[in-house]
Amino acid sequence: MQYLELKNHLKQFPIFSTSDIEKVDLSFHKQRLSEWQKKGYVRKIRQGFYMFTDQAVDEKTLFTIANRMYAPSYISLEMALSVYGFIPEAVYGVTSVSSQNTRHIKTDVGDFSYRHIQPHLMFGYEVHAHNNYRYQIAEPEKALLDFLYLHANMCDNESLAGMRFTNSEVCARINEEKFRRYAAAFKSKALEKRAKTFLQFIYHA
Repeated sequence: MQYLELKNHLKQFPIFSTSDIEKVDLSFHKQRLSEWQKKGYVRKIRQGFYMFTDQAVDEKTLFTIANRMYAPSYISLEMALSVYGFIPEAVYGVTSVSSQNTRHIKTDVGDFSYRHIQPHLMFGYEVHAHNNYRYQIAEPEKALLDFLYLHANMCDNESLAGMRFTNSEVCARINEEKFRRYAAAFKSKALEKRAKTFLQFIYHA
């Protein structure tokens, strides 16, 4: 298969894998990828994943890359909190949760970190479209609960204050009933206690 043929077949992916190529052409020789890298047509992102060199990369494209590079996963934790305006600081790297092992992947296009959660906790995310791509990101309530679940130190007002939550934005965007329902689904008394402390902090700080 020629380069332009492959690009036409895979143009819907911001990054593509060798498996994606094989679905298009079973006889494809991986040596061609090395040749195309030397010619500057594609670049290797990590083992088994590539990107066309003329692919524009913005934040939402990075989210799609994060989802595809380590699946199943969805954007959550600090990155999602920043997207929703819940914390004021910009976040370095794309943070996700996954039912796979905790992992950090450093690439030429960005740093990607994944925190492990149990498979039954892989819920509460939405699928968004961006430039013909799709990415999965936690709902506001789930992003907060994933964060509280994986940060056991967020158990008192002092620790929560250190995150500099934008209380007015949190109050405006979260559905308290959904927040409590999602918290119960974790089946963790410790998390439910932290969630209760968080709500009191947000509404009364």
